[in-house]
Amino acid sequence: MKKSNILFLIIVLVVGYGQRAMAQSVIVDATIDSLQILIGEQTKIKLQVTLDSDKRAIFPAYPDTIVRGVEVLDVAKPDTQLLNDGQRTVLTQTYTITSFDSALYYLPPMEVLVDNKPYYSKALALKVYSVNVPLDPNNPDHMFGPKDIMKAPFAWEDWYVSIAAALLFVPFLLLLIYLVKRIRDNKPIIRKVKVEPKLPPHQLAMQEIERIKTEKIWQKGQPKEYYTELTDALRVYIKERFGFNALEMTSAEIIDKLLETNDKEAIAELKSLFQTADLVKFAKHNPMMNENDANLISAIDFINETKEKEDENAKPQPTEITIVEKRSLRTKLLLGAGIVALIVILLGSIIYVVSELYNYFA
Repeated sequence: MKKSNILFLIIVLVVGYGQRAMAQSVIVDATIDSLQILIGEQTKIKLQVTLDSDKRAIFPAYPDTIVRGVEVLDVAKPDTQLLNDGQRTVLTQTYTITSFDSALYYLPPMEVLVDNKPYYSKALALKVYSVNVPLDPNNPDHMFGPKDIMKAPFAWEDWYVSIAAALLFVPFLLLLIYLVKRIRDNKPIIRKVKVEPKLPPHQLAMQEIERIKTEKIWQKGQPKEYYTELTDALRVYIKERFGFNALEMTSAEIIDKLLETNDKEAIAELKSLFQTADLVKFAKHNPMMNENDANLISAIDFINETKEKEDENAKPQPTEITIVEKRSLRTKLLLGAGIVALIVILLGSIIYVVSELYNYFA
């Protein structure tokens, strides 16, 4: 084998071994954003691990402090970056820290477990100054005095509630005045009820018979319905006029009861009407046209001959009745509760609007 070939083979082996060693190396590094802070200020520690992509790293977990006097405020989610076409990975974990005691703190190396094997970063230092000490002794103008108070810019949405309270103030005030007047006058409640005067029995009966006459249902081949409506109208009239329940009595019982009166002719015509009606309803009798008209006239004659005479001196019934009621205790309590609620609302709106204006212009 030639010397050149042997030399080439050695170079390839050395380079390959170096790349393999580099691929298997784990690099842990820690940096701090600011080495000097004032009491209560914050700074960040970035812990970075470079390792093969097939390896798993576990960062240190600090529940509250790194060392005594240095508190951990927040631990960010690890950031991942791929290198060498995904063969290597860079993981970065950020810790936000602060301190409330002025001192020089030694931050020991931070331990990272890679496949359960510990690796350590370099140690860090943090100098914490009190407020009255400048951060940079060589630059005393670095510390600035307190700034002037700045007013927030005007925004309409901050005044929506105040505007609504101001707009509703007048209607609520008028309602309060109305309720106060209502409870002070203590006037009774006056209602008017419309009353329809009751018609006498003969007029109601004549209205019903006029309806039956107008519809002429006997001409439509419905004699049973015609005689049923006609006799029902007469039964209601007899009940109201003579004072016995003709609606629950047979035709014969009604005639016997009416025979106690002196008008025998009118009762005879009524008896003939009831007999015809019973034949139509129970024996399917089909009366002649003139017979239907005659029975209708007989019903009208019976009502006219037996109706009560109207009293000419009787006073007409009123169409409206005025009812006067005393205001109930419940109404008074409701009025009082409404007044109290409105007073509270009005006072609250005034206080709220005035305080908002004072805070804005103060």
